[in-house]
Amino acid sequence: MATSNGGLRNMTEGSPARHIVLFALPLLAGSFLQQLYNMVDSWVVGQYVGDAALAAVGIGFPVIFMFTSLFMGLANGGTVVIAQFYGAGELDRVRDAVDTIYTAFTFSAVPVTLLAVGLVKPILFLLRVDDAAYDDAWLYLTVVCAGLIGTIGYNLNAGILGGLGNSSTTLRFLAVAALLNIALDLILVLVCGWGVFGVAIATVVSQAFSWLYGLWYINRRYPQIAIRPFCRRFDRSLFGQIMGIGLPAGIQMSLVALGAMVVMSKINTFGKEFTAGYNVGYRLDQLAFLPVQSLSNAVTAFVGQNIGARRLDRARQGIRVTVVSSVVWSLLMAALLIPFGPNLVGLFSDTPAVIDAGAVYLRCIMPFYAIFAVMFSLNNAMRGAGESMFPMLDAIFSLILLRVPAVYFLANRFGSDYMYYGIGIGWMLGFTLSALYYLSGRWKRHGSLADRDRRA
Repeated sequence: MATSNGGLRNMTEGSPARHIVLFALPLLAGSFLQQLYNMVDSWVVGQYVGDAALAAVGIGFPVIFMFTSLFMGLANGGTVVIAQFYGAGELDRVRDAVDTIYTAFTFSAVPVTLLAVGLVKPILFLLRVDDAAYDDAWLYLTVVCAGLIGTIGYNLNAGILGGLGNSSTTLRFLAVAALLNIALDLILVLVCGWGVFGVAIATVVSQAFSWLYGLWYINRRYPQIAIRPFCRRFDRSLFGQIMGIGLPAGIQMSLVALGAMVVMSKINTFGKEFTAGYNVGYRLDQLAFLPVQSLSNAVTAFVGQNIGARRLDRARQGIRVTVVSSVVWSLLMAALLIPFGPNLVGLFSDTPAVIDAGAVYLRCIMPFYAIFAVMFSLNNAMRGAGESMFPMLDAIFSLILLRVPAVYFLANRFGSDYMYYGIGIGWMLGFTLSALYYLSGRWKRHGSLADRDRRA
């Protein structure tokens, strides 16, 4: 059965490759839209405000990601738990999971928002932001952090639908956000002349509207999983299962973002042109990685549903499809971005120093792209099976404990043109650990959450 109940996808039957691709395509389109409006942010400020503003907006992305990571972990844990219960046919527990997730959100969103706003200045100080970009970076981060609730709410909606095999509805929410964000960027920056403040307001308004539209649409289209933000139904045992998977994922994402901020601190010491070039190169890197990210998110839900249905054979088939597809795509992107990097960076800024800095970033990381794709795919697959501790530890060792010192060492010893090879060094360790752990088979030991839930 491919789909049922208006787009909810049962992935325990039929071709694994077909399910993964059909689930991944809307995720890919949605992620492309998300990156598109992020790149429009960068293009608008780079072309019509200046390189300092371009650097400021780029500085904000890892900081915002760090603040939202714990809630993204909650959404990720919800995806896995809901996928496993849905695969096991236990829709009443799916309903309980949805209520529990949103109850946790409503009680913690405001404190997290206040904390984020309060930490903006200390974080900018630690990042050693260039004086020319400091004021714009502070303004951008303060406004976006004040509106985090929309970003968090959108991710929760996406996580719930992802567990049910529905990625096409999430695409609808992102399309609304992307179109609104692009329109507001052009109006608030080009027409109103609000600069970085206009870009921040556009982001907050579009994310909040996408979240609220998502609530209305889900409740109207899928009454069986209607979201009731203030129902106060909270299952402690279920929340423990969700956080057992989601908390390590959230901590992982937060720490990776923190590591990226530490790397950014070093990047910022080379001046605003170098920072702006890195930000453009990073945007192109993120755009190129979207298909791998979408396939990996798809395999999380696929493995979750099939583990819930006790179909380990299908789970392994889906993992193989994802890894092979991700490697092929990564090799194609390396062949494109290494030779044409300067031309692509030049679309965002005509400053030679910015173009050179962006091209250096791409030239250093792209040779390692395929091994990172394997690491990313395997870790997401194992998380779908309920194995969340290993992916977190793998990320900490490879993306923080090795990558950050390697970047600093290479920058201090050989200069800025070589520092990004430290990223590839971290990816090599992560790939090695992921491959060995997957081959060991220990990720299969958790079994079906539905079975554990019945025993409890």
